[in-house]
Amino acid sequence: MAHNTDGFFGLNEALLSSALAAVVFSLLSAQPLTVVGITGLISLFNYTIFHIMQLHDISLYPSFMVWVGIWSAIFHWLTALFNICDFMRTVTDFSSETFALYVGTIYIIKGVEELAINFYDNTIVNGFASALVAVLYTLTVYLLEKIGTTCLFNTTTRKLLSDYAYPIATIFWTGFSHFPGNLADVNFIRLPTTKAFLPTVSRSWVVSFWDLPIKWIFVAAPFGFLMTLLFYYDHNVSSLTAQARRFPLKKPAGFHWDFFLLGWTCLVAGILNIPLPNGLVPQAPVHTDSLTNYEDAVQELKTDDGDVIIRKDTAATSVVEQRLSHFIMALAIIGTMTGPLLIILGLIPRAVFSGVFFIVGWGSIEGNGIVEKIIFLCREPRFQSPSDPLLTIKRSTIAHYLFWQLLGWACTVAISQTIAVIGFPVLIVALIPLRWVLMPRLFARRDLQVLDRLTATNEVVLVSLGGKPEMPEEKREKMRRLRRVEEGVEGDGADVRGSMAGEKSD
Repeated sequence: MAHNTDGFFGLNEALLSSALAAVVFSLLSAQPLTVVGITGLISLFNYTIFHIMQLHDISLYPSFMVWVGIWSAIFHWLTALFNICDFMRTVTDFSSETFALYVGTIYIIKGVEELAINFYDNTIVNGFASALVAVLYTLTVYLLEKIGTTCLFNTTTRKLLSDYAYPIATIFWTGFSHFPGNLADVNFIRLPTTKAFLPTVSRSWVVSFWDLPIKWIFVAAPFGFLMTLLFYYDHNVSSLTAQARRFPLKKPAGFHWDFFLLGWTCLVAGILNIPLPNGLVPQAPVHTDSLTNYEDAVQELKTDDGDVIIRKDTAATSVVEQRLSHFIMALAIIGTMTGPLLIILGLIPRAVFSGVFFIVGWGSIEGNGIVEKIIFLCREPRFQSPSDPLLTIKRSTIAHYLFWQLLGWACTVAISQTIAVIGFPVLIVALIPLRWVLMPRLFARRDLQVLDRLTATNEVVLVSLGGKPEMPEEKREKMRRLRRVEEGVEGDGADVRGSMAGEKSD
């Protein structure tokens, strides 16, 4: 973001925005497990507006971004006031998987773009050395996190190595870049820093945004609406994944209040001319996962030969639902804005951040439902698990369903590589009505029940969103049955009407 905005949004702006959001949401939100900060998508949004303003008058950019934040805050408040977050209960894996694949792809693309900077000015040695560090950093974090799923060492050691994979890898590969010998000939590009608690470029935190011409104030309104549209999906999906069905949560959610609170952080961040923060994917579910207590049980399987196979069976038993961990993150981020820690941050090569982009992006791709279905189609049939629900439907149906998901993914990725990227939130949100209007017409109800399901199924989440909605394919099936009853093809229609009325009241 700093590279694409000529340093306007730099390290201190990102740290201050993340600290602001972490303090507010750890202390005041209804869902403090949702980690809030700067996402790759908001970076994309900010520097796209920067490129658009370069076509007109770049000197207006600081004030214009303040008004984008103000308009976005207003739209956030209206969204919360009219309970529009209730529609998040209609989000299914069709759209959330597509969005996660898109986010993962964008992170990897940005990681490659970050690495490309190291090849500027024909610095081939610097570029290849940075690429090597980025790839090895990615592998280090990946392998350390995987240790948590193995039987190596004891439970405490596995958890420590898995939970602290990022700091361990960052410290080692930062130190590696300072090794003497041949590495001393490599001029690693390092993280650019500035003075403590000051903007990256020479400006004040608050600019005279009230002097912006009235025309540009209203031009900022649609940009603020698009920002709200992005946050409506991104932040709320972050909250959904942080409270996913696999986590045994007990405390209820609070989507409307949190989105109202996000409006206030948008307002303050806009006035301070720092990036607007929102929920982080996949960091939010990773945070909940780190607070989840797992129990490992030994499972013994006896073979026909009398041998015993030992397997580890891991189950989530509880989640430590508290505000302290998120608040400690906020204090840590504030600490990194001090002079001594900024000097330490300045020692980190930019290649490490490329590695962060790679591993975060891969985290959204590796376990994605789209990828799993593609692997299912590519796997030799005799090695398929007999209990896999996908075996109950035709392979052509799975391929057809994947086509629509991959089409949505391809469109959002493609538009993100052009200046029209400013409209990508519209495509992302459009995936929801696409699933509810078009897919029931293309697929049978029983097929959709296998291929797709609601993202929000946890009772503590649904209580904040108005309850579980009736799926459109189920409604279509009931209406079809009712018409057949009225035509005399099937039995008594009173039972059908009664069941429909009963489910509506539920």
